[in-house]
Amino acid sequence: MKAVGNDSTETKIIDSLGYKTTFKDFSSLNIETDSLKTRLQNLGYLATNLTNLSRVNDSLYKVTYNLNKRYNLVRVSYDIDIDKKLLEALAKNVEDDYFEVDINNLERVLTILNKQISEEGDPFSTLRLTNIIHDNGNLTADLQITKKDISRSIDSIIIKGYEKFPKSFIKRYLKIRTNQPFNLYSIKEKTAALDNLRFSRQIREPEVLFTKDSTIIYIYVEKVKSNSFDGFLGFGTNEDTNKLEFDGYLNLILNNNLNFGESFRLLYKSDENDQRTFDVKANLPYLFGSPLDVELGLNIFRKDSTFSNVSQTANIAYNIDPRNRLGLGIFATTSSNLLDNGTSTLDDYTSNFYLANYTHTRLQNYDALFPVNFLFDISAGFGKRTFESVDEAQTRFTLNTYKIFNLNQRNSIYARINGAYLDSENYLENELFRFGGINSIRGFEENSLTANLFAVLNTEYRYRLNSSIYVHSVIDASYSENNIANTKSKLFGFGFGFGLLSKAGLFKFNYTSAKTENQKFRLSDSKVHISLTAQF
Repeated sequence: MKAVGNDSTETKIIDSLGYKTTFKDFSSLNIETDSLKTRLQNLGYLATNLTNLSRVNDSLYKVTYNLNKRYNLVRVSYDIDIDKKLLEALAKNVEDDYFEVDINNLERVLTILNKQISEEGDPFSTLRLTNIIHDNGNLTADLQITKKDISRSIDSIIIKGYEKFPKSFIKRYLKIRTNQPFNLYSIKEKTAALDNLRFSRQIREPEVLFTKDSTIIYIYVEKVKSNSFDGFLGFGTNEDTNKLEFDGYLNLILNNNLNFGESFRLLYKSDENDQRTFDVKANLPYLFGSPLDVELGLNIFRKDSTFSNVSQTANIAYNIDPRNRLGLGIFATTSSNLLDNGTSTLDDYTSNFYLANYTHTRLQNYDALFPVNFLFDISAGFGKRTFESVDEAQTRFTLNTYKIFNLNQRNSIYARINGAYLDSENYLENELFRFGGINSIRGFEENSLTANLFAVLNTEYRYRLNSSIYVHSVIDASYSENNIANTKSKLFGFGFGFGLLSKAGLFKFNYTSAKTENQKFRLSDSKVHISLTAQF
C-alpha cells in the first residue's frame, strides 16, 4: 500500500506517521487506512477524508487523503467538577469554565480526566465532546459527562500475596471497610500507607472487580523481613587504671511474627561503669479489634552496688492516621538503695506519673540504609515521688526527634535532638536521667552523665559511596544541668564513621573524641564503637 496526500507537503506528513505497507488480505488493508485517518485527525487534521482507494497493479494499492485545514488548539468549555490543579498540569489557559489544549494532546487529557472521575466514585462514567464548532480557524467544544445511575459500595476485600495480613489493619489502619461507598481514588490513597508499616509493603495498586451485584477490592501486599538484632562493641582506655575496657549491648526487635502486627523489644546493656540495663517493651495493636493499641514495658537499671531502679509502663495509644499517634498511660518506678546507709540524695523512693505522648513518623522505605526520614516523639508526665513518707509533685518531659535532609542522591544531612527534663523541688541521685554514649552524645562512656535537664544535638554529614556504603562526620553537642551537684555542662563530640550494608546486616563504625567546654581534645578520651544490625 502507498498512501499519499493532495500534494507533496501532505504526503510528507502522512509518511512521517510510519504506516504499514503490506497486508495478508484486503480487510487488513482497510483497517490500516481507517487507523491512518484517525492518526491524522489526532494530529489536528480533523476534516481528513479518504478520497481515493485504487489498485495500481496486482501487488500495490494507492490511497489518497485530503488533509484539509489543521487545527492546533481547541478551547473546551466545561461546567462539571474537575480538579483544577490537575487541569493546570495537563492543559493551557485554564479558567473556571474553560481550558485550552493542543489537538495532539486532547485524547490523552480526556483519558486522564475520565480516569479521575471514575476513581472518585463513578466508575462507569464517560466523557465526550459535543457542539464542536469550526469558527474562523478556531475550534471550540463542550465537555459533557455521561453517567450511569449505579451506586456502588464495597462488598468484599481480598488480600493477595500475604493472605495472613492482619485484618484489623485493613479496618483500623487503612480505614477501608465493607459497605463503604466505592471510591477507587480514595482506596489507592489509603493503601499507599501500607508502605509505612515495617512488616509489609504494597506490591501493586489495588484493583476492583465489578459483577452484576457486587464490588470486590483486591489489595496486593507482601510480607517483609522486619525482625532485627542490633549490638555493638565499644572499647576505650580507663583513665584511672590505664587499661583497655570494653562495653556493649544487644537490642532484639521482633515484629509481626504472630501475624497480628504485634512488636516485642528486648534490650540488654552493660558498660564500663559497671551499669546494667534490662528493658522489655511489647506493643499489641488494635486489641480485640478495637481502634486502640496497648503498650507494656519493664525497665530494670542497676548502678554497680549503689542502687537499682525498676520501672513499669502501661499505655493506651490511638492511631490518628498512619503517621500520627496519641497515647495516654502510667509510669511507675521503685528505686532501692543498695548501700548500707541512705543519704539526703540517695535512698529508696517510689514515683508515679500519668503520661501523654504524641508521635509522628515519616518513612522512606525505598532506602535500605535510612528507612526513617523523620521522627518526632514527645512525652509529658505529671505525678509525684514518695521519699521518706513525703510526697513531692514532679513533672517530666522527654523529646526525641530527628530528620534526614536529602540534598541529592549521594549527599544528606542527619540532625537529631534528644532531651529530657525533670522538674522537682528536690532531687535524688537515683532518679536523674542518664545519658552519653553511642545513642546519645558520642565520645563519652555509656550512661556516664547524669542530669535533671539535658539536651543533645547529634549531626552527621553523610556521603554515599554507593547504595550500600556511606561515610559520615560526627559533630555532637549537649547542654545539661545537675541541681544536686549544682553544675551546668556543655559537652562536645567530634569524629567520623562509616556504614556498610551487607547480607549480614548494617555494620557501623564510629571513632569519636569528646571534650568539655574548657578542655582540650585528648586522643586518650577517644571512643571506638562498632555495631551490627541484622534483619531476619
